[in-house]
Amino acid sequence: MRSALDLIRVYGIDGARARVANPVERELIDTAARFYDTESTVGVTYSGFCVISLPHRRLPSNGMVWERRVPHHPCALTIEPGSLTLNGQKHEFGVPYGSAGRLILLWLQTEALKTDSRVVRLGSSMYSWMRLMGTHAGGQNYKAVREQAMRIAACRLQFIWTGKADGRSAVRFKKDAIVEEGMLFGDLHEEDPRQSRLWEDTVVLSRTFYEELKKHPVPIQLNAVQAIFRSSLAIDVYIWLAYRLRVLEGRTHVGWASLRDQFGPQYSRIRDFKDPFIKALQMALCVYEEAKVDCDDKGVILYPSPPAVPERRFRQVLLPASNDAPALALDQRLRAVRD
Repeated sequence: MRSALDLIRVYGIDGARARVANPVERELIDTAARFYDTESTVGVTYSGFCVISLPHRRLPSNGMVWERRVPHHPCALTIEPGSLTLNGQKHEFGVPYGSAGRLILLWLQTEALKTDSRVVRLGSSMYSWMRLMGTHAGGQNYKAVREQAMRIAACRLQFIWTGKADGRSAVRFKKDAIVEEGMLFGDLHEEDPRQSRLWEDTVVLSRTFYEELKKHPVPIQLNAVQAIFRSSLAIDVYIWLAYRLRVLEGRTHVGWASLRDQFGPQYSRIRDFKDPFIKALQMALCVYEEAKVDCDDKGVILYPSPPAVPERRFRQVLLPASNDAPALALDQRLRAVRD
């Protein structure tokens, strides 16, 4: 089958839908249609989240810790649940998860790097927040984003990089919160999200998280993520491709076992993992057209590809330089991404 974007360009959205035979292909056309002709919006994420991210589903209990180690990879992630005191009462929150948790993290990181400040200014209501993120403002989406914001505000995380430094394993990211202060919740009236305050006017990211983000940013397209919002696995695959493909020096084969360990540890059998991963990969390729990726019986083949966001675009849109010093700092950060 020709790529979903190619079909849309040639036949239009309705014509492309009419030319596909099964529900999977139709879903890919719908995904490409959400992305097609949208304005490119540059975002950023910390490089560690390109390798290991949040759980896809709610953990069995709010007290559970999320621990992920990818075999043969130097990065590991631990997220601990936490608590917030709201209206004088302590509330326990579990680990953030799913698509909504990922979108909130992406937005916070993007705004912090764009303004070169760990103080992130936010909309005053859930309604404006949902509009900024390109999602519907009512019903279950409203509740999901509100809950994930609380979980992100309460949790603590730790990235561990096991590369060697002076002959010893190096811990690059210390145990810290993502949000230091500011994401405080008042009374919420679910029947009218437009009148409900989700948080105060600003959120302050923790100093450790913010400094690591500045050292190791990975550019992505937020409008691409919004187009695949319904699948947290597709979001993870897209961000992984954005991280890997731009720095590859040659053809790279990644086996199914490695892919399962990284993206689907909940699957005990690799054959159960293949179909959902391939579907997520196809969705990611609908919004990352420049990506050069093939599949075979043994896994996925990656080829050097243009970046998801051209370096010049990243420079101009996300981190505009007003003088020589900021430009130098940006060059250093871009080199860190490549390295």
